[in-house]
Parts: sequence; C-alpha cells; structure tokens
Amino acid sequence: MALLGSTIKTLMAALLALGALALPAGAATFSMKRGLNLDQWVTWPAEDKWGERQAILPYPEWRKFLKEDDLKALKDAGLDFLRMPVDPSPFLSDRTAALRDDLYASVLESARMINRAGLKVIIDLHLIPAGGNRKIGMSEVMHDPAVFDAYAELVRKMARTLAKEDPKLVALELMNEPLVDCEANGTSLWPDRQKQLFAAARASATRLTLILTGGCYSNAQSLARIDPRAIADDNIIWTFHSYDPFLLTHQGASWAGDFIPYVTGLPYPLTAIPKAQLNMTLDTIRDRIRAEAPWARRSGLLSYLDKQVATMDSPEKLLGVMDAPFATVDAWAKVNGIKPQDITLGEFGMIRKEYGNGFVMPAAYRAAYVRDMIARAEAHGFSWSVWNYGGAFGIVDAFDGEKAEPDVMDVIRQLAR
Repeated sequence: MALLGSTIKTLMAALLALGALALPAGAATFSMKRGLNLDQWVTWPAEDKWGERQAILPYPEWRKFLKEDDLKALKDAGLDFLRMPVDPSPFLSDRTAALRDDLYASVLESARMINRAGLKVIIDLHLIPAGGNRKIGMSEVMHDPAVFDAYAELVRKMARTLAKEDPKLVALELMNEPLVDCEANGTSLWPDRQKQLFAAARASATRLTLILTGGCYSNAQSLARIDPRAIADDNIIWTFHSYDPFLLTHQGASWAGDFIPYVTGLPYPLTAIPKAQLNMTLDTIRDRIRAEAPWARRSGLLSYLDKQVATMDSPEKLLGVMDAPFATVDAWAKVNGIKPQDITLGEFGMIRKEYGNGFVMPAAYRAAYVRDMIARAEAHGFSWSVWNYGGAFGIVDAFDGEKAEPDVMDVIRQLAR
C-alpha cells in the first residue's frame, strides 16, 4: 500500500506540474511601454586595443558621448525605458582578462545611470559578426561548443552582476537575434540553447525579468515556433523584431546582403509618389544592378526586385506585409496564455543613411514608418523600442557628430501629449 500511495502521489505531482504549465503565464516583474535602443559602438576600437583601459572603458561606449542630461531628454520626450546593447565579445576575449571585472562593473554603472535619469533599462547582450577587428561573434558562439559554454558563463556572471538591482527597473536580454534555425532543413537548435542560457541566468538572479526570443534574427515566425511552456517561469518577457518591409527599411545598407545595397530612393509607402516617378526610381535601381552587380547575379536580383515591389505596391498589400508579424505573435501569445504586456517589439526602424553613402532617406518617410509601426504594436498591447539612438538608423544622432532630423522623435513626443 505504501508503494501504491507513493506512486499516486508521484502521479498527482506530475499532473499538477502539467496543469501549472497549461495555465496562463503571470505578468513579469519588469514592465515597459515605449523605448529606444542605445548605440552599441561609435568608434569601433579593434580587438588589439581592448586591453587598454582608455579604449574599452567606460562600457558600453556611448558613456563617452552621452551624459545624464541626454538620457533625461529621452525621458522628457515620453520614453519610459531604454534597451542598452552590450557587445559580449570583449567579455569573451583574452585581451580583456585584466579588465574583466571593470567591464561588468561599468555595465552595472551604465544601467544605474539610465535609472537615475528616470528610465528603466534592458541590458541586451548583443552579438554581432566577427570580422577584421574581432575574433568572436555570433557564428563562433553558435557553432563552437566551447565558445557557447563561455557565452553561457558570461550570461551567468552578467545576471549575478545585476541580481541586486531593483527588478522593476532592470531586465536582462540573454541574446540578441540568435542566428540559428534559419536553414531550409528546419533545424530546431535554439530552444535548447536558450534553455541553457535561461538556466545560467536564473541560477544567478532569481528576481530579474529575463527577455527571451525566437531564433533566426528574432523574427515573429521563429518566436511562434517556441514552446514557452518548456520554461516554467512567469518572470519572462518575449521579444520579436520586425523591419518589414525590408526593401524599404534597409535601403543602401552595405552589410545587408548582395541585393539591398543597390536599392535607394524608394518612398514609404510606395504610393507616396506618383506612379511615373516610382517607375523612374525603380529603373534607376535596375540600371545600377545591371552596371554593378556580378553578372551571374543580375537576373536574380532584378527578378527579386520585381517580386518585392509586387508585394507592397498597393495600400492593402503593404498593410498585409506589415501586419503579418504582429498577427503571428498575437496568435502565438493567445494559444500559450501570454499576456500582451509580456511581449515587446524589441527592434524596428528605418535607415537614415548608410555610412559613406550619399543617399539620405527623407525624414518624413522615416517618421511615417515609425508612426505606423508604433500604432501596430500599441494596438496589440505590445511595448516597443525603436532602433536606434545614432548611426545609420539614428533618430537622435547621425554620423560624425551630426544630428538626425527631429521628425521621428517628434512622433514619439506627440504620443506623450
């Protein structure tokens, strides 16, 4: 009888656990509504400089350029939180061994600086590709088990660094736009890896809200493939990113594949200018592809341009393209009992000017796009954060000390009225 009683108790416990997983998730401790992504790097020091205190500290690098008054101005504009990208690569480099503790301390002080300005903060561990000035990036973390283990330890230590902060003011995002599970063969590696990172963070910080995501650049479809019940924790916010339609939001971006660098001059929306003018712009893009693209790629790029334009050449089609990610996430959330306030549109925006490229996206187009995306997020009850403070997508600063046009920030200010 004792054995039978023990078996019954075990079964009841299992059923209760399953029932708990099926219940709607509770709200996260951290909450936010309207935000902005800060800059990650501005002067891009190469890895051989990372061991020099004056080159790497304070960290992140925006601390060298922004003061508390700059942050308070964002609060006054109507924002309530900032997403603070932190490049993990220096934490994984042997160049910074002697300064490692200082790096963690500087991230903590940066978060506190944002809090002092009256803003909440998400610490966003934001990997980027390795290259000429760095040995470790997204690919190395994803494809080298030893490097992934080191990254998990970084997550553990960052969580420990932030563990004593007010969980209503500080949250931690475990990885930005994981570049995995994009393959046509349908790999599903990210859920297990994210669980490893979650366990590392939660072991160090029991009260901190953790920001989780889907694979493949944090797109909506990848988030919808995540089973949130696999992580039995209510103190989570789920994030997705959307830059749709990419044809319009990334015009001229030299790092965004072999097609988009040829595309400049398109309006938002395409119907914002007369049809004849649009056709002239498209012809200019086609001529550029024919003249500059590799011969073997020209036909494919020209065909791709036509296909992309055809998906958004009317207000109704454009509406469908832009609504699709929100509808996907909304449906996923409802199925899994996730409340809208526990979902955030972590990145969206429209390029202003690629570095070294003469084309500048008209400010009115950028403002219109941001306004439309904000309206979609808020209609669904999702929080949002625009990409980003400065640089190619800058809405406050541009390149080389220039200021961006005020149009996008004016859209945000109008929300607070």
